[in-house]
Amino acid sequence: MAADMGMTGRAVETVRGLVYGPSGKQLDVHRPAGASGAAPTVLLWHGIGPDERDILEPLARTAAARGLLVLVPDWRSDAADGGRSHLLESLAFARKEAGGLGGDGESLVLAGWSAGAGAALRPEIVEGWRPSAVVGVAGRYDLPARTTGTAPLADLAAGRDPAVPVHLVHGSRDTVVEARYSRDLAESLRAAGRTVTLQEPETDHAGVIMTAYDPAADRCVPTTAEHAVRAGRVVAGVLAEAAGGGGAA
Repeated sequence: MAADMGMTGRAVETVRGLVYGPSGKQLDVHRPAGASGAAPTVLLWHGIGPDERDILEPLARTAAARGLLVLVPDWRSDAADGGRSHLLESLAFARKEAGGLGGDGESLVLAGWSAGAGAALRPEIVEGWRPSAVVGVAGRYDLPARTTGTAPLADLAAGRDPAVPVHLVHGSRDTVVEARYSRDLAESLRAAGRTVTLQEPETDHAGVIMTAYDPAADRCVPTTAEHAVRAGRVVAGVLAEAAGGGGAA
């Protein structure tokens, strides 16, 4: 277990490599050090790169410094089922085990970045359960979600929606997944009478999770670039607000 000071000055501790289900996949736990009582809980899914939970650590720790318990699992988009079983295993783990980790498994926020964002929009497939809110970061919602095989926008058009508050964040300079995809979803949710917020910090696809894309490594790596740090703080604030933990920096 590692512990240090989060970006807001609050001590954060991290537990890495907990096995979360029959697949043997692992997740990391980021939480405020020495917290008393159950912390608001966030399950945060990474994007399409297989087993990339580590790239979300800067954002997860920034969110944990705001008083949240943040669970970040690995999953594989190249699995035979597109990662569906991994995602649902991690959700089942979060609901069952968050209490023992210092959080609240029945009142958690379901969140995701990029491909993970689309997956977060249909949580009701799990025994009728719904999270307290969903947060989509830099997602495309016109493509089939990994959890359902149907696109969130198509689901809305068919009369199916998350039925919980939806919070969207998308970098205004994102050229990998353009911000118009989040705008389209926000417009559709508003038209359906649903609660939705949308923020567009001035950053790109990697920067919104406090990273930069490294072509040599073909993956995102942590960065201290000002635009990315600012954007990550916006996302952490949205996660905290969605979880009822407050959005102040």
